[in-house]
Amino acid sequence: MAAAACVPVRVCHQEIVKFDLEIKAAVQDIRDCPGPLSALMELNAAVKEKFRHLRGRIQELEQMAKEQDKESEKQALLREVENHKKQMLSNQAAWRKANLACKIAIDNSEKDQLLQGRDSLRQRKTTKESLAESASNITESLMGISRMMSQQVQQSEETVQTLANSSRTILEANEEFKSMSGTIQLGRKLITKYNRRELTDKLLIFLALALFLATVLYILKKRLFPFL
Repeated sequence: MAAAACVPVRVCHQEIVKFDLEIKAAVQDIRDCPGPLSALMELNAAVKEKFRHLRGRIQELEQMAKEQDKESEKQALLREVENHKKQMLSNQAAWRKANLACKIAIDNSEKDQLLQGRDSLRQRKTTKESLAESASNITESLMGISRMMSQQVQQSEETVQTLANSSRTILEANEEFKSMSGTIQLGRKLITKYNRRELTDKLLIFLALALFLATVLYILKKRLFPFL
């Protein structure tokens, strides 16, 4: 076929893929359908319509494959058609399984509703008796809560008093710390001043010693070597 004929083949392939994805999504909707049966029937009608369109597109692609001039292109398209047919059969099997599972779920749900209806009738018979017992239990619970709240208030007052005493102790300790900090600072200054004075004294002693030695050397020189 001419190159222009590839365009319908590509479009047909895209539509097949689109319908395949839509069918898979619809089958999942059926599997998750909570009911009632009328909703399930509507979903099945939509799936049938999509299968009809998908089958038609596969037939169109198969006809296009038969019309190909090159044997290699023809065989490639026929293999693709065969794959699409297998995928369609797989989707149909999944569709049947989804319908079966959904119908079973709907039947079980209806049975549960019937059982719940019977249970609700039984519960109504015992409601009056349980209400009186519940009221008595609630009253006892409220009294217990009231006593607990009273104890909590008393404990809170004791805690506040303890915190106040602790706060005073901390303030007193802070004042003592400030006083000690001043004393320490003064001591640090005295030590620094003492170190400086000690360094100055050592320097003066060294200079005096050097001067003394120089004087002694000078005197010895004059006595021993007067001609120098």
